[in-house]
Amino acid sequence: MAVNPSRGEWKIRANVFDPFTERTLFQLAGKGFFGDLESPVALGKEANVFSASAGRSSEGKEKIIVKIYRLENSNFKKMYEYLQQDPRYMHAKPAKRDVILSWCQREFRNLMLARESINVPTPIGYKNNVLVLSFIGDAINAIPAPQLKDSVPSNPEAFAQAVLERIAILWKHGLVHGDLSAFNILNDGDQPVFIDFSQSSPTTAPNAKELLRRDLTNLASYFKKHGVKLDVEKELERVVKGAKLTRR
Repeated sequence: MAVNPSRGEWKIRANVFDPFTERTLFQLAGKGFFGDLESPVALGKEANVFSASAGRSSEGKEKIIVKIYRLENSNFKKMYEYLQQDPRYMHAKPAKRDVILSWCQREFRNLMLARESINVPTPIGYKNNVLVLSFIGDAINAIPAPQLKDSVPSNPEAFAQAVLERIAILWKHGLVHGDLSAFNILNDGDQPVFIDFSQSSPTTAPNAKELLRRDLTNLASYFKKHGVKLDVEKELERVVKGAKLTRR
């Protein structure tokens, strides 16, 4: 498929995109955000993730990521529950499409905030249910960094501490990931990179501590399998207290 393909070519290439998503992809490609969808990186219930060639507005020959949220998402009611807890989206409409479009925008906004303090995929642009991101891993040869679940760090204890440090930095910066696990952390050369920020919320959200505790519990379960013990309540207190001390 050529760079800046026609709508018909999008349909032939993917054979799964609804007309609304087709138009969105066509518009983003036409504006130079990316050139050609290439290989699937992850196919899930919530979104499909593809590698893509760089568009004319991108520098260099590195691959980028195109994340396409599925409009027929069976979990949109759960998405809406999260949006209602987020002060930025408390007035979001409960209609399915509106929820999913808000969800995509929310991930873009969360990544814009997160990138100010830790290493995350750089948000390049978004429209409707499509998000364009930088590629984590070998961006020249389109080899993505593996998920933590598939790539045990050479030093699990040091990696765990690096993850905890990033959680604390994010919290100080006013954000909690909310869905952190071995699925949503990449092991990029033995350095953690957090991904999938759609469930992330401001630390001012009513459920922020609940989300933080869940993140820490998931991590404690993973690292326990690799000989590293994490005290969830102790780490939670350290993260929250540390942020308060920093803000004084």
